[in-house]
Amino acid sequence: MGLLSKIFGKKNVEERQGEPDMVYVPNEDERMNWAIEKAKLTLWYFEENLANPQEHQVYFSVKVHIIDGENSEHIWLTEPHFDEEGNLYGTIGNEPVNVSTVKLNQKIGIDRNLISDWMTIENGRLIGGYTIRAIRYGVPEKEKPAFDNSIGLYIDEGVDHFKADLTTPEGAILSIETAYSNKNLDAAIDCKDFYEEAKVMLASMKMDFDEEIINNTAEVLKLSFINNIEEHGFPDFSGTQSAFPEREKIHDNHYVITEVCWFPDGGKSVQKLNTFKSANGWKVLGPV
Repeated sequence: MGLLSKIFGKKNVEERQGEPDMVYVPNEDERMNWAIEKAKLTLWYFEENLANPQEHQVYFSVKVHIIDGENSEHIWLTEPHFDEEGNLYGTIGNEPVNVSTVKLNQKIGIDRNLISDWMTIENGRLIGGYTIRAIRYGVPEKEKPAFDNSIGLYIDEGVDHFKADLTTPEGAILSIETAYSNKNLDAAIDCKDFYEEAKVMLASMKMDFDEEIINNTAEVLKLSFINNIEEHGFPDFSGTQSAFPEREKIHDNHYVITEVCWFPDGGKSVQKLNTFKSANGWKVLGPV
């Protein structure tokens, strides 16, 4: 049985002799929606490496949304490549279930906007594969090792390749970590919003506050941030790999982001950070 046919069953739960049940997570599920969004936000990494693959990257595949009238299905493509306009081409890699417009091993071209996931295997480790991770999340904990073994992949939190800019909450976190590693205080401050951080902190303390209290608290937070760096130095995130397994929406402009970091010395940390979308992009507030 091929890798892609192992990943998805033909119905919601498919029994396989000697293998764990394959669990299908509906597209409307919040976890699956986040997986698809995450794949789109990190697609640039897949494209760059597909164009210039490294020795440790042994597999490339893309998942696309095939629409057939009122029916649709997300299907993996093998042998993917993009043309100069960014259109995607590949070969249908698993047997379609809900659509009849394509068939196994058929070569097709498709609009890049219909991409819903991507995956590579690097040193035996799954990179990307966000919808696979969403499915795995729904598997009982005791069955996860059998799930991993059945598809022949080492599945951990992964490494996420968001761009280090202020267009996403995760990018804002990577931006401030880059500023720390570069020992650039001004760049680090640009990644912060002390006013919103003050509001979140005061609200968590269940205090009554007005504009003056918010501004005063924001000023204290900024001075404390600067003093802490001057006294203790910049945190060093150079060589760190990060994954962002969870996004918790507080409201449209406020997300709590879970970040997992692996450090060059073998250390690992997990933190939850408040992020806020300001007029100048996403900003990092404080830890939860």
